[in-house]
Amino acid sequence: MVNYVLAAAAQAQATAMVAVLNTQAPGAAQRLARSAFTELQTWQGLMVRLVPEERTGARCSVAGTYLSGSPPQIAVADSATPARRDFTALHELGHHLQQNSFDLMDVFERQGDGGVLLEDAACDAFAAEILLPGPLVDSHLAAGKFTASDVVDLWRAGGASRMAVCVRTAQRLPAPGHVLLLKADGRVAFASSHGLPPVKRGSSQGDIPVITQALADHGRAAGLTRLHYRDGIQGQELYAQTAPMNGYLLALLVTDLAPWRAFAPPIQDTGPQSGQYICEHCGEEYRSFDPACPQCRIPACPECGRCGCASRVAERLCAGCFMYHPPAMFTTGTDRCMNCS
Repeated sequence: MVNYVLAAAAQAQATAMVAVLNTQAPGAAQRLARSAFTELQTWQGLMVRLVPEERTGARCSVAGTYLSGSPPQIAVADSATPARRDFTALHELGHHLQQNSFDLMDVFERQGDGGVLLEDAACDAFAAEILLPGPLVDSHLAAGKFTASDVVDLWRAGGASRMAVCVRTAQRLPAPGHVLLLKADGRVAFASSHGLPPVKRGSSQGDIPVITQALADHGRAAGLTRLHYRDGIQGQELYAQTAPMNGYLLALLVTDLAPWRAFAPPIQDTGPQSGQYICEHCGEEYRSFDPACPQCRIPACPECGRCGCASRVAERLCAGCFMYHPPAMFTTGTDRCMNCS
Protein backbone atom coordinates (compact mmCIF):
# COMPACT_ATOMS: atom_id res chain seq x y z
CA MET A 1 0.00 0.00 0.00
CA VAL A 2 2.80 2.42 0.94
CA ASN A 3 4.51 1.94 -2.42
CA TYR A 4 1.27 2.58 -4.31
CA VAL A 5 0.85 5.82 -2.37
CA LEU A 6 4.45 6.78 -3.17
CA ALA A 7 3.97 6.14 -6.90
CA ALA A 8 0.80 8.23 -7.01
CA ALA A 9 2.40 11.00 -4.96
CA ALA A 10 5.47 11.01 -7.23
CA GLN A 11 3.33 11.40 -10.35
CA ALA A 12 1.30 14.18 -8.73
CA GLN A 13 4.51 15.90 -7.64
CA ALA A 14 5.94 15.62 -11.17
CA THR A 15 2.83 17.29 -12.59
CA ALA A 16 3.22 20.11 -10.07
CA MET A 17 6.92 20.43 -10.99
CA VAL A 18 6.05 20.87 -14.68
CA ALA A 19 3.58 23.59 -13.68
CA VAL A 20 6.26 25.38 -11.63
CA LEU A 21 8.69 25.09 -14.53
CA ASN A 22 6.17 26.57 -16.98
CA THR A 23 5.54 29.47 -14.59
CA GLN A 24 9.21 30.23 -13.93
CA ALA A 25 10.46 29.69 -17.48
CA PRO A 26 7.69 29.71 -20.11
CA GLY A 27 8.57 27.54 -23.09
CA ALA A 28 11.43 25.81 -21.26
CA ALA A 29 9.67 22.44 -21.21
CA GLN A 30 9.69 22.26 -25.00
CA ARG A 31 13.34 23.31 -25.20
CA LEU A 32 14.31 20.80 -22.51
CA ALA A 33 12.52 18.04 -24.43
CA ARG A 34 14.73 18.77 -27.47
CA SER A 35 18.05 18.84 -25.56
CA ALA A 36 17.88 19.17 -21.80
CA PHE A 37 21.62 19.26 -21.11
CA THR A 38 22.26 21.94 -23.75
CA GLU A 39 19.30 24.02 -22.61
CA LEU A 40 20.30 23.94 -18.93
CA GLN A 41 23.81 25.13 -19.76
CA THR A 42 22.26 28.43 -20.87
CA TRP A 43 20.37 29.01 -17.61
CA GLN A 44 21.54 31.95 -15.51
CA GLY A 45 22.38 31.16 -11.89
CA LEU A 46 22.71 27.39 -12.45
CA MET A 47 26.03 25.64 -13.10
CA VAL A 48 25.78 22.49 -15.25
CA ARG A 49 28.87 20.37 -15.84
CA LEU A 50 30.14 16.92 -16.80
CA VAL A 51 32.08 14.88 -14.23
CA PRO A 52 33.50 11.33 -14.09
CA GLU A 53 30.75 8.83 -13.19
CA GLU A 54 32.48 7.75 -9.98
CA ARG A 55 32.07 11.29 -8.66
CA THR A 56 28.28 11.26 -9.01
CA GLY A 57 27.77 8.86 -6.09
CA ALA A 58 24.87 6.46 -5.61
CA ARG A 59 22.32 8.70 -3.89
CA CYS A 60 20.09 9.02 -6.94
CA SER A 61 18.65 6.47 -9.33
CA VAL A 62 20.80 8.11 -12.03
CA ALA A 63 24.51 8.92 -12.46
CA GLY A 64 24.19 12.57 -11.54
CA THR A 65 24.26 14.93 -8.56
CA TYR A 66 22.53 18.14 -7.50
CA LEU A 67 24.36 20.45 -5.12
CA SER A 68 22.50 23.38 -3.64
CA GLY A 69 24.59 26.47 -3.03
CA SER A 70 25.63 29.68 -4.67
CA PRO A 71 25.38 28.93 -7.48
CA PRO A 72 23.52 25.59 -7.37
CA GLN A 73 25.20 22.89 -9.46
CA ILE A 74 24.05 19.98 -11.59
CA ALA A 75 26.70 17.35 -12.30
CA VAL A 76 26.13 14.69 -14.97
CA ALA A 77 28.29 11.65 -15.70
CA ASP A 78 30.51 12.26 -18.73
CA SER A 79 30.23 8.59 -19.75
CA ALA A 80 26.53 8.95 -20.57
CA THR A 81 25.00 8.92 -24.05
CA PRO A 82 23.26 12.17 -25.09
CA ALA A 83 19.81 10.70 -24.31
CA ARG A 84 20.90 9.40 -20.91
CA ARG A 85 22.65 12.71 -20.23
CA ASP A 86 19.40 14.59 -20.91
CA PHE A 87 17.39 12.31 -18.60
CA THR A 88 19.98 12.70 -15.83
CA ALA A 89 20.08 16.48 -16.24
CA LEU A 90 16.28 16.63 -16.01
CA HIS A 91 16.30 14.37 -12.95
CA GLU A 92 18.73 16.71 -11.21
CA LEU A 93 16.72 19.74 -12.36
CA GLY A 94 13.84 18.05 -10.53
CA HIS A 95 15.84 18.24 -7.29
CA HIS A 96 16.59 21.90 -8.02
CA LEU A 97 12.91 22.74 -8.56
CA GLN A 98 11.72 20.87 -5.47
CA GLN A 99 14.38 22.26 -3.14
CA ASN A 100 13.70 25.85 -4.22
CA SER A 101 9.90 25.92 -4.10
CA PHE A 102 7.96 26.09 -0.83
CA ASP A 103 4.87 24.73 -2.60
CA LEU A 104 6.77 21.66 -3.85
CA MET A 105 8.51 21.10 -0.50
CA ASP A 106 5.25 21.24 1.45
CA VAL A 107 4.33 17.64 0.56
CA PHE A 108 7.57 16.31 2.12
CA GLU A 109 6.32 17.13 5.62
CA ARG A 110 3.68 14.41 5.27
CA GLN A 111 6.27 11.72 4.46
CA GLY A 112 7.68 9.48 7.19
CA ASP A 113 11.25 9.85 5.88
CA GLY A 114 10.99 13.60 5.33
CA GLY A 115 10.36 13.16 1.61
CA VAL A 116 13.64 11.49 0.61
CA LEU A 117 12.04 8.68 -1.40
CA LEU A 118 9.31 10.88 -2.82
CA GLU A 119 11.74 13.55 -4.00
CA ASP A 120 13.87 11.09 -5.97
CA ALA A 121 10.88 9.23 -7.43
CA ALA A 122 9.32 12.54 -8.47
CA CYS A 123 12.56 13.53 -10.24
CA ASP A 124 12.35 10.39 -12.40
CA ALA A 125 8.67 11.01 -13.14
CA PHE A 126 9.35 14.66 -14.01
CA ALA A 127 12.16 13.75 -16.44
CA ALA A 128 10.01 11.13 -18.14
CA GLU A 129 7.07 13.55 -18.34
CA ILE A 130 9.22 16.08 -20.23
CA LEU A 131 10.84 13.58 -22.61
CA LEU A 132 7.92 11.27 -23.46
CA PRO A 133 4.55 12.94 -24.08
CA GLY A 134 1.39 11.06 -23.12
CA PRO A 135 -0.04 10.47 -26.63
CA LEU A 136 3.17 8.76 -27.78
CA VAL A 137 3.21 6.52 -24.71
CA ASP A 138 -0.48 5.69 -25.16
CA SER A 139 0.13 4.54 -28.73
CA HIS A 140 2.67 1.91 -27.61
CA LEU A 141 1.59 0.97 -24.07
CA ALA A 142 -2.15 0.90 -24.43
CA ALA A 143 -4.38 -0.24 -21.56
CA GLY A 144 -1.72 -2.31 -19.82
CA LYS A 145 -1.56 -4.77 -22.75
CA PHE A 146 2.06 -4.51 -23.83
CA THR A 147 5.16 -6.66 -24.03
CA ALA A 148 8.86 -6.01 -23.54
CA SER A 149 9.18 -5.64 -27.32
CA ASP A 150 6.48 -2.93 -27.29
CA VAL A 151 8.54 -1.00 -24.74
CA VAL A 152 11.61 -1.23 -26.96
CA ASP A 153 9.49 0.05 -29.88
CA LEU A 154 8.45 3.05 -27.75
CA TRP A 155 12.11 3.81 -27.09
CA ARG A 156 12.94 3.68 -30.79
CA ALA A 157 9.95 5.85 -31.73
CA GLY A 158 10.39 8.51 -29.05
CA GLY A 159 14.12 9.21 -29.16
CA ALA A 160 14.20 9.56 -25.35
CA SER A 161 16.62 7.71 -23.11
CA ARG A 162 16.09 4.13 -22.06
CA MET A 163 15.68 5.39 -18.49
CA ALA A 164 12.82 7.70 -19.43
CA VAL A 165 11.12 4.78 -21.18
CA CYS A 166 11.57 2.60 -18.07
CA VAL A 167 9.87 5.20 -15.88
CA ARG A 168 6.98 5.69 -18.27
CA THR A 169 6.53 1.92 -18.56
CA ALA A 170 6.54 1.41 -14.78
CA GLN A 171 3.72 3.96 -14.57
CA ARG A 172 1.68 1.80 -16.96
CA LEU A 173 2.29 -1.62 -15.36
CA PRO A 174 -1.07 -3.35 -14.69
CA ALA A 175 0.15 -4.76 -11.35
CA PRO A 176 2.97 -4.19 -8.84
CA GLY A 177 6.32 -4.78 -10.48
CA HIS A 178 9.58 -3.47 -11.89
CA VAL A 179 11.06 -2.31 -15.17
CA LEU A 180 14.80 -3.02 -15.24
CA LEU A 181 17.53 -1.94 -17.62
CA LEU A 182 20.41 -4.41 -17.28
CA LYS A 183 23.95 -4.35 -18.58
CA ALA A 184 25.53 -7.31 -20.40
CA ASP A 185 26.88 -8.67 -17.08
CA GLY A 186 23.41 -8.66 -15.49
CA ARG A 187 23.96 -5.59 -13.31
CA VAL A 188 21.16 -3.05 -12.99
CA ALA A 189 21.91 0.13 -14.94
CA PHE A 190 18.53 1.62 -14.03
CA ALA A 191 15.35 0.47 -12.32
CA SER A 192 11.86 1.89 -11.98
CA SER A 193 9.39 0.22 -9.64
CA HIS A 194 5.63 0.32 -9.14
CA GLY A 195 4.10 -0.86 -5.89
CA LEU A 196 7.17 -2.87 -4.80
CA PRO A 197 10.40 -1.95 -2.97
CA PRO A 198 12.89 -0.41 -5.44
CA VAL A 199 15.78 -2.39 -6.89
CA LYS A 200 19.17 -0.81 -6.27
CA ARG A 201 21.16 0.54 -9.20
CA GLY A 202 24.32 -1.56 -9.63
CA SER A 203 22.85 -4.67 -7.99
CA SER A 204 23.66 -7.96 -9.73
CA GLN A 205 20.70 -9.90 -11.16
CA GLY A 206 22.63 -11.93 -13.75
CA ASP A 207 22.40 -15.26 -11.92
CA ILE A 208 18.62 -15.41 -11.43
CA PRO A 209 16.33 -17.47 -13.71
CA VAL A 210 14.94 -15.71 -16.79
CA ILE A 211 17.72 -13.09 -16.70
CA THR A 212 20.34 -15.85 -16.97
CA GLN A 213 18.42 -17.39 -19.86
CA ALA A 214 17.98 -14.03 -21.60
CA LEU A 215 21.66 -13.12 -21.35
CA ALA A 216 22.55 -16.45 -22.95
CA ASP A 217 19.78 -16.43 -25.60
CA HIS A 218 19.85 -13.17 -27.58
CA GLY A 219 18.04 -11.23 -24.88
CA ARG A 220 14.65 -12.94 -25.05
CA ALA A 221 13.17 -15.01 -22.24
CA ALA A 222 10.03 -15.33 -20.10
CA GLY A 223 9.08 -17.18 -16.93
CA LEU A 224 9.06 -16.86 -13.15
CA THR A 225 11.92 -15.45 -11.13
CA ARG A 226 12.91 -13.65 -7.91
CA LEU A 227 15.08 -10.53 -7.81
CA HIS A 228 18.04 -10.07 -5.49
CA TYR A 229 17.90 -7.44 -2.77
CA ARG A 230 20.58 -6.84 -0.12
CA ASP A 231 22.48 -9.52 1.82
CA GLY A 232 21.17 -12.51 -0.14
CA ILE A 233 17.51 -11.62 0.40
CA GLN A 234 15.29 -12.42 -2.58
CA GLY A 235 12.01 -10.70 -3.36
CA GLN A 236 8.72 -12.41 -4.09
CA GLU A 237 8.28 -14.56 -7.17
CA LEU A 238 7.36 -12.53 -10.26
CA TYR A 239 6.31 -13.06 -13.85
CA ALA A 240 9.13 -11.80 -16.08
CA GLN A 241 9.74 -11.10 -19.75
CA THR A 242 12.82 -9.63 -21.42
CA ALA A 243 13.84 -8.07 -24.74
CA PRO A 244 17.18 -6.80 -26.12
CA MET A 245 17.57 -3.00 -26.14
CA ASN A 246 20.61 -2.17 -28.25
CA GLY A 247 23.35 -3.41 -25.95
CA TYR A 248 21.17 -3.59 -22.84
CA LEU A 249 18.52 -6.00 -21.60
CA LEU A 250 15.04 -4.72 -20.77
CA ALA A 251 13.12 -6.76 -18.19
CA LEU A 252 9.46 -6.41 -17.20
CA LEU A 253 8.44 -8.08 -13.92
CA VAL A 254 4.97 -8.11 -12.32
CA THR A 255 3.19 -9.93 -9.50
CA ASP A 256 0.19 -10.83 -11.72
CA LEU A 257 -1.77 -9.73 -14.82
CA ALA A 258 1.37 -10.12 -16.95
CA PRO A 259 0.32 -8.62 -20.32
CA TRP A 260 2.38 -11.12 -22.30
CA ARG A 261 0.55 -14.11 -20.83
CA ALA A 262 -2.99 -15.28 -21.53
CA PHE A 263 -3.45 -16.14 -17.84
CA ALA A 264 -1.29 -14.76 -15.01
CA PRO A 265 -3.02 -15.09 -11.61
CA PRO A 266 -1.36 -13.90 -8.40
CA ILE A 267 1.41 -16.29 -7.35
CA GLN A 268 0.63 -18.11 -4.12
CA ASP A 269 4.17 -17.86 -2.71
CA THR A 270 4.43 -14.09 -2.52
CA GLY A 271 6.78 -13.55 0.40
CA PRO A 272 10.46 -12.57 0.17
CA GLN A 273 13.09 -15.18 1.01
CA SER A 274 15.85 -14.44 3.48
CA GLY A 275 19.49 -15.28 2.91
CA GLN A 276 20.73 -18.67 4.19
CA TYR A 277 24.04 -19.02 6.05
CA ILE A 278 26.21 -21.49 7.99
CA CYS A 279 28.05 -19.97 10.94
CA GLU A 280 31.82 -20.42 10.63
CA HIS A 281 32.18 -20.40 14.42
CA CYS A 282 29.45 -22.66 15.84
CA GLY A 283 28.24 -24.46 12.70
CA GLU A 284 24.64 -23.24 13.11
CA GLU A 285 22.57 -23.13 9.90
CA TYR A 286 20.32 -20.07 9.88
CA ARG A 287 18.33 -17.62 7.77
CA SER A 288 18.39 -13.90 8.43
CA PHE A 289 16.81 -10.66 7.22
CA ASP A 290 19.17 -8.63 9.44
CA PRO A 291 21.67 -6.21 7.86
CA ALA A 292 25.00 -7.86 7.08
CA CYS A 293 28.30 -7.01 8.71
CA PRO A 294 29.96 -4.29 6.55
CA GLN A 295 33.27 -6.20 6.62
CA CYS A 296 32.33 -9.82 5.86
CA ARG A 297 28.80 -9.23 4.41
CA ILE A 298 27.29 -11.91 6.71
CA PRO A 299 24.63 -11.13 9.36
CA ALA A 300 25.19 -12.24 12.93
CA CYS A 301 24.41 -15.84 13.85
CA PRO A 302 21.40 -16.00 16.22
CA GLU A 303 23.06 -18.83 18.19
CA CYS A 304 26.50 -17.40 19.00
CA GLY A 305 26.04 -13.77 17.95
CA ARG A 306 29.04 -13.71 15.61
CA CYS A 307 29.24 -12.83 11.93
CA GLY A 308 31.82 -14.26 9.51
CA CYS A 309 34.70 -12.07 10.70
CA ALA A 310 37.62 -13.98 12.22
CA SER A 311 38.24 -11.38 14.93
CA ARG A 312 37.32 -12.44 18.48
CA VAL A 313 38.64 -9.37 20.29
CA ALA A 314 35.29 -8.57 21.89
CA GLU A 315 34.60 -12.19 22.89
CA ARG A 316 35.61 -14.21 25.96
CA LEU A 317 36.85 -17.76 26.34
CA CYS A 318 34.63 -19.90 28.56
CA ALA A 319 36.56 -21.92 31.15
CA GLY A 320 33.89 -24.64 31.03
CA CYS A 321 33.36 -25.40 27.32
CA PHE A 322 36.53 -23.66 26.06
CA MET A 323 34.54 -21.83 23.39
CA TYR A 324 34.47 -18.12 22.61
CA HIS A 325 31.20 -16.30 23.36
CA PRO A 326 29.94 -12.69 23.27
CA PRO A 327 30.24 -10.83 26.60
CA ALA A 328 26.45 -11.05 27.03
CA MET A 329 26.82 -14.83 27.47
CA PHE A 330 28.67 -14.31 30.79
CA THR A 331 27.21 -13.17 34.11
CA THR A 332 29.20 -10.69 36.20
CA GLY A 333 32.08 -12.20 38.18
CA THR A 334 32.22 -15.61 36.45
CA ASP A 335 34.54 -17.12 33.85
CA ARG A 336 31.93 -19.56 32.60
CA CYS A 337 29.25 -18.89 29.99
CA MET A 338 25.55 -19.20 30.78
CA ASN A 339 25.45 -22.67 29.23
CA CYS A 340 28.15 -23.95 31.62
CA SER A 341 27.38 -22.05 34.83
